[in-house]
Amino acid sequence: MKQRLKKIFFFILLAISYAYLCALINIPNRVIMIQGETLNIKTLLGISITGDQQEFSGETLSVSSEIGTPISTAVAQESGSYNLAVTLFDKIKVKEISVNVMEPIEVVPIGRAIGMKLYTEGVLVVGKSEVEGKTSYEESDIQEGDRIVEINHQAIQSTQDLIQKVENSNGEKLVVTYQREDIEKETTLTPIKTEDNLYKIGLWVRDAAAGIGTLSFYDPATGDCIALGHGIMDIDTQDLIQIAKGNIITTKILSIKKGKNGDPGEVKGTIDSGTDIGTVTKNTEFGVVGKITNKSAFGLKDEDKVQVALRSEIQEGKAEILSQLEDGGNKRYEIEIKKIYRNNNEDNKSFLIKVTDEELLQKTGGIVQGMSGSPILQNGKLIGVVTNVLVNDPTSGYGVFADLMIKKMKETEN
Repeated sequence: MKQRLKKIFFFILLAISYAYLCALINIPNRVIMIQGETLNIKTLLGISITGDQQEFSGETLSVSSEIGTPISTAVAQESGSYNLAVTLFDKIKVKEISVNVMEPIEVVPIGRAIGMKLYTEGVLVVGKSEVEGKTSYEESDIQEGDRIVEINHQAIQSTQDLIQKVENSNGEKLVVTYQREDIEKETTLTPIKTEDNLYKIGLWVRDAAAGIGTLSFYDPATGDCIALGHGIMDIDTQDLIQIAKGNIITTKILSIKKGKNGDPGEVKGTIDSGTDIGTVTKNTEFGVVGKITNKSAFGLKDEDKVQVALRSEIQEGKAEILSQLEDGGNKRYEIEIKKIYRNNNEDNKSFLIKVTDEELLQKTGGIVQGMSGSPILQNGKLIGVVTNVLVNDPTSGYGVFADLMIKKMKETEN
């Protein structure tokens, strides 16, 4: 009986330890806040978050965290850099949170349709096949979704670059460097000679992607911009595409497929004769980050800037989206904020919206693909951008908080 109780006690202790370990891991090491913003951090009983007495002034960043409180809050009152200490039962310091508080941000809402040409870091493996009834990749651990970045320790820049290096191998074993989930690995592949006297390794790869969406806003102080409100996922692997470089170009809208229940609509356009207006630097879960280099192509003016709203300022009720649905310019359309998820920092479903503008409903049926990234404004401030449509109700969808996108822009800067 005693032995059984010991086992039960051991497993309970193990479960509690695991819960605390997960809670500590989920507390971020670095946080970017906007002055006046309240940050909520989930904790467990006994985990406290306090200011580092040597580098922290309670007058600039007030922190509330007590034993028994499931959520710790930090309120940014002045801009600057601060450290918060995470302690266990107010005795053991287990980690630090580096906090960077930015001054209130002003950006220029854009809401214009754009095209993007994106080039990956290395080449993405999207499939495998036999060569002359043989497989060269079985000797390796390469999988779909991996990115090949080097052959024989020489960088791979494109699909053609990979083909050329395999061709020049003369069938000799290749040292292949590839990445999987940001972990770099190395393996070997032996090319197989085909009946046409060509060498192949049986991997299908891709190095570029293109599409259209909506450019959301830019920071007039830096030229940094962001689009879409969500990341670009690889159609085969469903992972975020790791971008090495890219271009933002103008697009010509060709047609609009109206959305209906169970069948999302779409804005269709072409980028064949587009003009470069900027570059792409990073693909993130909250949008594609880049830099505006040609403001005149869209007639952008820095003086059209508006302030980014804090989450506490966002209200349920009327708002507007700024979107381009035909050549010649963008337009404001009325929507309604139905529900706000203020503590959501995990995904781009920050608040629920519903299209109420009759003109927009007639044109598109609501929210359609290609409108992702359309700025959402309320009371003269930018509160977020359109991200998703509800498949069974095209009049409704989600927006992502503008502050999440701003922070991704600043992370990329740093």
